[in-house]
Amino acid sequence: MAGGGAAAVTASTSSPLSFFLSSPSPPRRISLPLKPRIPNATPKTPPLLSSSTLRILLPQIKLDTDLLSSAVDSFFVLLASLSLSFSLLIADIPPASAFVVTSPRKLQTDELATVRLFQENTPSVVYITNLAVRQDAFTLDVLEVPQGSGSGFVWDKDGHIVTNYHVIRGASDLRVTLADQSTYEAKVVGFDQDKDVAVLRIDAPQDKLRPIPVGISADLLVGQKVYAIGNPFGLDHTLTTGVISGLRREISSAATGRPIQDVIQTDAAINPGNSGGPLLDSSGSLIGINTAIYSPSGASSGVGFSIPVDTVGGIVDQLVKYGKVTRPILGIKFAPDQSVEQLGVSGVLVLDAPANGPAGKAGLQSTKRDAYGRLILGDIITSVNGKKVTNGSDLYRILDQCKVGETVTVEVLRGDHKEKVPVILEPKPDES
Repeated sequence: MAGGGAAAVTASTSSPLSFFLSSPSPPRRISLPLKPRIPNATPKTPPLLSSSTLRILLPQIKLDTDLLSSAVDSFFVLLASLSLSFSLLIADIPPASAFVVTSPRKLQTDELATVRLFQENTPSVVYITNLAVRQDAFTLDVLEVPQGSGSGFVWDKDGHIVTNYHVIRGASDLRVTLADQSTYEAKVVGFDQDKDVAVLRIDAPQDKLRPIPVGISADLLVGQKVYAIGNPFGLDHTLTTGVISGLRREISSAATGRPIQDVIQTDAAINPGNSGGPLLDSSGSLIGINTAIYSPSGASSGVGFSIPVDTVGGIVDQLVKYGKVTRPILGIKFAPDQSVEQLGVSGVLVLDAPANGPAGKAGLQSTKRDAYGRLILGDIITSVNGKKVTNGSDLYRILDQCKVGETVTVEVLRGDHKEKVPVILEPKPDES
């Protein structure tokens, strides 16, 4: 327009304003008011950036923004660390637990009972080392070397320790280690080879001796829980659990072969080194001494045997008082059960009845040979006090119920007829 004091501006796509004014319609003319021109005036509006310049500056702007964000994060981490350090300085926290976070352990009732039983009875269980004298083949020096080990338990405050006889057999020196790892020389008070029980004594302060609580074994039931504590394979105190899997079992003494009756059978693991250790019931009371296992490999196979505490108690009392067990004997040597079975008879064949023994004094006849070398069988014992005897175990079982000095009636098969012979039982001679 030629008049009106306005300048005519033509909008086109090449202008920077074309971004805002672009339209599919043809270009149109826009009238803008004119401002008075000021000579030598600097434009206040900065020049617009080109697209190439933006492409160069945008990565730098993004980098600066990331650096700023990282700096802010580091600042907050620093503030948190300072706050934690300040709180630890002013708080009353033990140094051992300041940086340790532990979650409370929750145990079941039966687990707590087992843990308590082990903690309360471990101080009563000891470790026994069997030392033997050996002579060095080159220097001829006499040395004491360990030849075995086992477990035991404190019987009373006088320092008496109860264990198995086979644990101490053949020892020249014995050492007992208590739960606090203090070690003492032990002396043998007495032992019973037939029942595999031995009593030792140590000179230890009474405050270190904690006798084990003694229970009873007459009312035990198959299926009730039992716990065995010992030192298997020389390890420190170890607890194994199980149940009573059988009662009134019978095993033979490892030393004499004499049967041990009313033995407890358990599936609690009993391994070498457990021998002599206690078998406990769920109340923590002693019900037996772990003495043997049935295992072809020598390790526990789930069948272990313990001497009942009712049997052990009487033996220990005699050993403590007299140093020996006064068990009655007939004073005979008899043939193996297999030999008698081959003869087709039932009973115990007398091989030897020494003249100074009870049976010899009563007139029992021994097996011997005639002038031509033919074997003449001796008396075959068929019953004692009216109780049938079919093998050596039956004879031992009957004698265990008798007393020294008691007269028993022994029925024997002599040749082709039976006779009854009274025999006065005598105590078993002392063993060295």
